[in-house]
Amino acid sequence: MKNIVALVDCNNFYASCERVFRPDLEGKPIIVLSNNDGCVVARSNEAKAIGMPFGKPVFKAEYLIKKHNIYVFSSNYALYGDMSHRVMQTLEQFSPDLEIYSIDEAFLGLNGFADRDLTEYGKKIKTTVENWTGIPISIGIAETKTLAKVANRFAKKSKDYKGVLDITDLSEHEIDKFLKKMDVSDIWGVGWQYEKLLKRNNFNTAYDLKYAPDKWVKKNMTVMGLATVFELRGIPSIDLEEVIPHKKEIVSSRSFGRPVETLEEMEEAVATYVTTATEKLRRQKCLASFIQVFVATNRFKPEEPQYSNSYMYELPEATDCTVDFIKHAHENLKKIFRDGYRYKKAGVMLSGIVEQDKYQLNLFTESYFHSRNKLLTEIIDNVNKKWGSDTLHYAATGIQKPWMMKRAHKSPHFTTQWDQIRVVKADDNKE
Repeated sequence: MKNIVALVDCNNFYASCERVFRPDLEGKPIIVLSNNDGCVVARSNEAKAIGMPFGKPVFKAEYLIKKHNIYVFSSNYALYGDMSHRVMQTLEQFSPDLEIYSIDEAFLGLNGFADRDLTEYGKKIKTTVENWTGIPISIGIAETKTLAKVANRFAKKSKDYKGVLDITDLSEHEIDKFLKKMDVSDIWGVGWQYEKLLKRNNFNTAYDLKYAPDKWVKKNMTVMGLATVFELRGIPSIDLEEVIPHKKEIVSSRSFGRPVETLEEMEEAVATYVTTATEKLRRQKCLASFIQVFVATNRFKPEEPQYSNSYMYELPEATDCTVDFIKHAHENLKKIFRDGYRYKKAGVMLSGIVEQDKYQLNLFTESYFHSRNKLLTEIIDNVNKKWGSDTLHYAATGIQKPWMMKRAHKSPHFTTQWDQIRVVKADDNKE
């Protein structure tokens, strides 16, 4: 049976999420900034056309922003995460085989759809996603995941394909025409180090790499590089992964909006990061037995005293309880915190992660699964899930949080906070 894979990619995802709830911004340039409103991390097509570079520090882009009246947004990850979930739920309607590759990309297995007009099916997927979520997408369809990425790139770049390109029925010669137009650095799985290696050896395009000697590729790019080459030749070598593997480590860390100089504020920040990390831990139904706390000053300010340190602690028993982790995190923090420094960043890392149903209990201690803390944690999670994040929160995380990162241009939580849902008013007297 012919292998068929579709890559669905959301166009300018962060900028598109902002535009869903601001239809007045249709056709206008939008940029989204990184944490602390530092750099440009997402651009609408209009902002790209103006010449707004990706990754440019926003203070160096002020001239372009004012000259072209560019709309600026701080990152709103709660909104982006929820919109991504809606897109993925919509895609599930079209195939039982779905691999969520990233927040804005997914592979669909279409092996059972070979008798259909795949271009028309792709258009149906595209129209449905855009109507149900408001997020524009592009779709590339091919016989391998790597070629689907190639097809998606051209579907997005060329208006001729109207967002959907199926290359499953093209001849090898016709596919090679696409590969000749694609720089080797744009191939899925080729990073900057491989790019330098390949170009040093005169492999400049995807076409060049497709016909590279297997022996040379395996020697210089390992078997994973060889798998990429096979995929460019139309030989499926990278499987669809429908089950997302659990993370072996969970890190929660942020730069502060202003320097933190007191232990009290640092404890609030660490408790907040512990809360975020343990929520992720519970979502993947796992427990962790190690916690590491780390702090650091701003190394880009050499005129200030510099200090960084970390401390790892093994808990007596693996748990997913936020209260327990906050307690141990604060104990660890006191061992590494030093007065007299202006801290820029802190964070926590959970490790020693195991699945809940595979953890061996201790016969000589009270099981967390039957404790009051377990019940308390479940109640808080359920309330926040129903009524919005932070409806209930731990006192240790603070209230005003003056150290929080800058988000001067953040849009409301349109889809996750009841009090921030968009209100639409209709006038019955107007036709």
